[in-house]
Amino acid sequence: MRLLVVRHAIAEDREAFARSHKDDADRPLTSEGRRKMERAALGLKVLVPELDVLAASPYKRALDTAEIIAASYRGLTVERVPELAPGAGLDRVLGWLTAQHTRGSVAVVGHEPDLSRLVCTLLAATNGPFLELRKGAACLLEFPGPVARAAATLDWFLGPKHLRLLGTADA
Repeated sequence: MRLLVVRHAIAEDREAFARSHKDDADRPLTSEGRRKMERAALGLKVLVPELDVLAASPYKRALDTAEIIAASYRGLTVERVPELAPGAGLDRVLGWLTAQHTRGSVAVVGHEPDLSRLVCTLLAATNGPFLELRKGAACLLEFPGPVARAAATLDWFLGPKHLRLLGTADA
């Protein structure tokens, strides 16, 4: 299985949104975040031409990011996955991923610090993250066998700027 891990794009400011008394789960992307992610999604398509599964946290900013990615993949359907919500827990995400092992190329869109913890656990079975995904960043992990702690290899890890550059290379 190949696992594409993507952090959601730039969202509205957390503190300012909280002052509006709205639930953080409803915090949307900014127009800049949308614009940048549209270009980054084109870069993702260059690096990973086919996706079999596109899953996202049920939070609006992750779903919006996943929908932008889906548009680059000609309307791939986004699956809402509660296990990708902030704070859902590493074991729940690992359980979900284990069930996807036969599905080829799987992309997940979620949040920090959960994604860094996930990636570091899959690479080295560490308790704490040794890397951090910036907003709109992505990495690709490969599993030669079953999904498990320390079972993945890192294919690539790119920041949002580099993904956007890849997305405009053909333009």
